[in-house]
Amino acid sequence: MRGGKRAVTDVLMLLEHDGRRPLVAADAYIAPTAVLCGDVTIAAGCRVLFGAVLTAEDGPVMVGEGCVVMEHAVVRGRSAHPARLGARVLVGPHAHVNGADVEDEAFIATGAALFPGARIGARAEIRINGVVHVNSTLPDEAVVPIGWVAVGDPARILPPSAHDEIWEIQQELGFVRTVAGVHDHQRDASGSAMPALMRTYGDLYGRHRDDRPIEP
Repeated sequence: MRGGKRAVTDVLMLLEHDGRRPLVAADAYIAPTAVLCGDVTIAAGCRVLFGAVLTAEDGPVMVGEGCVVMEHAVVRGRSAHPARLGARVLVGPHAHVNGADVEDEAFIATGAALFPGARIGARAEIRINGVVHVNSTLPDEAVVPIGWVAVGDPARILPPSAHDEIWEIQQELGFVRTVAGVHDHQRDASGSAMPALMRTYGDLYGRHRDDRPIEP
């Protein structure tokens, strides 16, 4: 912990991962059942609520001043795509921010999903169950309606019923390559990327076997 009074209770799960430890501002509040793992930095005035998980897998997680990460949200940092929240960002319950860059005062609603390489402009809104795909850029003050999908750079915002159109754009964004580092030549004889993807994920997440709990 950094400076001043302790901002968490004794049952908070703080973990050292790959030799790096979370850093939490003294006036932040981290709920007792939240998890901070590895190279996670929490700035002043932040609130991380019950069941939230902020995990720096092979890249950092940076949370700016005055952010709120609500219950059971996941914020995940990757090597090529650190997770960064600007100032005063709200991440709603059960949202998933995976390797995305989010500018100041954006609103990430309940169940929203932001994938690696996504860039979210200032004061943008990703409403309930909205999606911002890999390597997609959403401009300042844009709105992704409930359940809709932002895809492309710059992003087009499409209803989920426009599956074929979404898929056509998504193919150019390299989903499997971006999220798991799997390239076309690593697909099996049937064309499936799953065996290579699962090997990659197994290695990545298996590194948590060496995590060490830290006293808060």
